[in-house]
Order: sequence, then structure tokens, then C-alpha cells
Amino acid sequence: MNAPAPTPAPGPNPATALAAASATAPASATAPAAASAPAAASAAVSATTLVASDLDRTLIYSTAALALGMPDAQAPRLLCVEVHESKPLSYMTEEAAELLARLTAETVFVPTTTRTRKQYQRIQLPGTAPKYAICSNGGHILVDGVSDDDWHASVVRRLADECAPLSEIRAYLTATTDLSWVRKHRVAEDLFAYLVVERERLPEDWLDRFGAWAGDRGWTVSLQGRKVYAVPKPLTKSAAVREVARRTGAALTLAAGDSLLDADLLLAADRAWRPGHGELADTAWTAPHLDVLAERGVAAGEEILRRFRAAAIG
Repeated sequence: MNAPAPTPAPGPNPATALAAASATAPASATAPAAASAPAAASAAVSATTLVASDLDRTLIYSTAALALGMPDAQAPRLLCVEVHESKPLSYMTEEAAELLARLTAETVFVPTTTRTRKQYQRIQLPGTAPKYAICSNGGHILVDGVSDDDWHASVVRRLADECAPLSEIRAYLTATTDLSWVRKHRVAEDLFAYLVVERERLPEDWLDRFGAWAGDRGWTVSLQGRKVYAVPKPLTKSAAVREVARRTGAALTLAAGDSLLDADLLLAADRAWRPGHGELADTAWTAPHLDVLAERGVAAGEEILRRFRAAAIG
């Protein structure tokens, strides 16, 4: 995994800027400005906070991943945030939706996902539409919904220089898998590959063998739900988040994620959270600045958003 990124240099002190503005304002304007100073200062501080969060099984959840272990009458109300082929697919709690709407107004919120651009664009998140989003595990930075071509070209060059080609990975997958447990072979934006598998039929040692083979060729292997991902090691969420932090002048970066592909993102953040489920939980993965949540499933998504807001405005 990539080493933690250095924390970006802090921006101008909001309190100093506010004081300077008040000193030069006409007397009639100074009193109203002073009255709103706490709110203005809070908004200025949190506006320099970048929140980079994984989506699937971190903020949004399929029916299979909800983990509603309570009695039916006590289950939280859910909001559908994704429809695929005319069927509801992903959810968050209504409380989480309200928290996210507030968070998008208070911070630079950056959805940070392994999903392709097309898959990401199916999601309708509450709140202000993010100016930046990171797709394809860092392969694309979307700016107002449009991919930054220069960033993508730099990623493609790095992959060509540092790891085995995608065609070699695909050939291995074709040669070593069996239709009895593989439902689909997929390539994501010509950057990485993944399988959709029958997890209960996945051969016990195949994942370890594939992981070792791919690791020698500069690739990472990750099992998430019913998907086995093969992703080039240089293709990271953290690199894309550092670029967005540079562009926005963020002084504080917060992050959350649940899978092996999120580990570099969590390491690069100033503060980070992971839920009580997922690959990282299964391996007891931790870091000095990481908070491990007890919550699992959709309740974890709600708690992560609560922690984001507390850290951003506190």
C-alpha cells in the first residue's frame, strides 16, 4: 500500500480574515457581521475539510449488506439511493441521508469509489451534488461530473510503467477459473478486472494463489462481497484524494472505508474510520489515527457520517 501522504499546508486562518474584514467595514455593517461571526468562522473552517468516503458497504448498502439484526418494528427507515434495471439496489438510513445533506454543505465531500463512472452515476446521494468524485479506484477524477483527462492520462502512463498489463491478468483469470463458481468476468474502464462469483463455491486456496501471483506482477487482489477485484497497485484512491486536496486547499482530510482497496485511503487521511464489517475488519486492520466502529451494516454508515460531521465542525 502507498505510504501516508503528507498533510497539506493549512489555508488562511478564517478568524484572521474575518477580523480584517470587520476592521475595514463601515460601522453600520460591522454589527451584523459580528453577530454572525461564529457561524461564518465555523463555515470557513469546515470548508477547508475534505471528506473522502468509500461508498459501497461504507455509506450505502445493498439489501444483502444491510445487517438489520434488530426486530422488524425497530428497524430504521431506509432511503433508496440507487436503482439499477428498474430495481432498487442501494440504501442508507433516513438519518444518514440527513447527516450527509448537512455534511455536503459544510465540507468538500468527495465520493471515493472503485465503481466505474457509469456505475457511480446511478447513485443519487442526498445533499449538494459533489464538485469532485473519484471513480475506478482513482483512475478518474470527476469535476462537475466530467472526467479530468489530464489526470486519467497520467494514471494510464504510470500503470504502463509500473505493473503487468491488464491482458496478462485477464489471461490468468480465464485459465484458472471455472464456470461452476464464476458468474461474470468484467473489465472496468480498461484499468482493472473483477469477477462476480458464487462465494460459497469459491475454491478455498484459489484466492491466495491468485493474490500471490498478481502481487508479483504489481497487482492487488481484493474480495468484496461477491466480487473478486484485481487492481494495479499504483491505481489508488489515496493518490486521487491527494490531488483533490491540493486543488481545494484542504487543511484536513477525513476518510472512511471497509475494504483492502480502502487501506491506502485511510492511511493517507488525517483521521479515518472503518466499520465493524468488511475485509479490514476481518483482518483486524488498524492504524494509529483510525477509529474502529462497533456498528455493522447500514447502521455503520450512519455512524460514520455522524463522526465525519463531529470531526469537521468540532
